[in-house]
Amino acid sequence: MTGIMEIHKQLNDIAFEALFNYATIGIVTVDSKGNIILANPYAQFQFGYEKEELVGQKIEILIPSRFAHNHQSKRDQFVDKPRNRPMGLGLDLYAKRKDGTEFPVEISLSNYKIEDRIYIIAFIIDISARKEHERSLQEQQDEKARIAQELKTLNEQLEQKVEDRTMMLRETLHQLEKSRDELSTALEKEKELNDLKSRFVSMASHEFRTPLSTILSSVSLIDKYTLESEQEKRQKHIERIKSQVRILTNILEEFLSLGKLEEGTVYDRKSEFNIKEMLKELLAEVANMSKPGQKAYIHCNGPEKVYVDKNLLHNVLTNLVSNAIKYSGENSEINITAEHTDEALTILIEDNGIGISEEDMKHLTDRFFRGTNAINIQGTGLGLHIVKKYLEIMNGDIRFSSKLNQGTKVFLTFNK
Repeated sequence: MTGIMEIHKQLNDIAFEALFNYATIGIVTVDSKGNIILANPYAQFQFGYEKEELVGQKIEILIPSRFAHNHQSKRDQFVDKPRNRPMGLGLDLYAKRKDGTEFPVEISLSNYKIEDRIYIIAFIIDISARKEHERSLQEQQDEKARIAQELKTLNEQLEQKVEDRTMMLRETLHQLEKSRDELSTALEKEKELNDLKSRFVSMASHEFRTPLSTILSSVSLIDKYTLESEQEKRQKHIERIKSQVRILTNILEEFLSLGKLEEGTVYDRKSEFNIKEMLKELLAEVANMSKPGQKAYIHCNGPEKVYVDKNLLHNVLTNLVSNAIKYSGENSEINITAEHTDEALTILIEDNGIGISEEDMKHLTDRFFRGTNAINIQGTGLGLHIVKKYLEIMNGDIRFSSKLNQGTKVFLTFNK
C-alpha cells in the first residue's frame, strides 16, 4: 500500500510539474510577504525575465509603478482574508515587463497553506489581443457612429435644403400667382377702360348730339329775329341755349368727377357749417331746372350745425335733388328733410316721380346704368355711381325706397 501511495504522489508531482511548466498562462507564486517563489516558463516569457531574476523579488516588480504603491496594502488585506477570486473585478489591469512596457492582463488569485504558511498563486493571462480586438471593434463602432452622425447631418442638411427649395418654390409660385392676378387685374382694368371709352363715345355721341343740335338750331333762329318786336322770341332761344350749355357742362363735370375718383385724388375734408343754409343755397342753384309748378321744401330737425365734408355733401345732394326734379312731373313736390342727432346726420330726399322698378334697384349705382323707364330722359348713367363713390369717401351710406309711378325716397346716413 505504501508503494502505491508513493507512486500516486510521484504521478501527481509529475502532473503538477507538467501543468506548471507547459501551461499557456503565466503562473506566479508568492509568499505572505509578497516575495516571488515560483514563476512558470510562460510567466517568464510574458514578463521577459529569467527564473533567477524573478525568484526572491517582490511581486510589485511586475506591476506598473503607478499602481505598485497601493498594491502592498491590498496584498496584505488578501493575506488576512484569503479567498479564491478574480483580481480587479470591473477594472482594467496592467502588468509591466522587464523592459518597462505594459500590457493588459486578467488575473485570478488562489491560495494554499503549508505548515500554516500561506502562499498565493496568481494566474496571469495576457489579453493584449483581446484588447486590440475590442479597440478595433470600438473604433469600428465609433466610425459607424461617426458615419451615422454624418449621414444624419447630411440628411438634416438635405431636408433643410429640400425645405428651403420648397419654400423658394412656393414663394415663386406665390409670386407667379400674384403676377398672374395682377396681370388679370390689369387686363380687367384695361378691358373696363376700353369698355368705359366705348360707352363714353356711345353716350357722348347721344347725349351731346341733342344739346348741340338744340344750340345750333336756336343760334340759327336768333339770327332771323332782328326786329325789336321779336325780342321775346330771341330771349326764348337764348334761354334754350343756356339750358343746353348747362346740360353739357353737367355731363363734363360728371366725367371730371369720375376721373378724380378713379385717380384717388378726392379726400374727405370735414368742416362745420349750417345744413339748412346750405340746402337753401342748393335749391337756388337748381331752381332753373325746375319744371312748371314744381316746389321744393326743406325740413330740419335737431341742431343745424353739422360736421361733414361740405363740398362732397353739396355734390351728392345736387345730384340727388336734380334727379328728383328731372324724374318728377309738373306741379309736383320735392321734400328734403335733414335730421341731426347725437348719433348721426340723416338726410331724406323724397319725390313723387316715375319711381324705380325692383329689378332696376339692384343696379342703380352701377356705372352708366339707366333705368328702363328713364331711357328717353337726358342723363349719362354716372350720377348715382359718383354719389356712391363720394359717400364711400365720407363713410356715409345710401339707401333707396321706390315703386314705379309712386315716387322715390333716398336716405343718406352719416354716423358720428
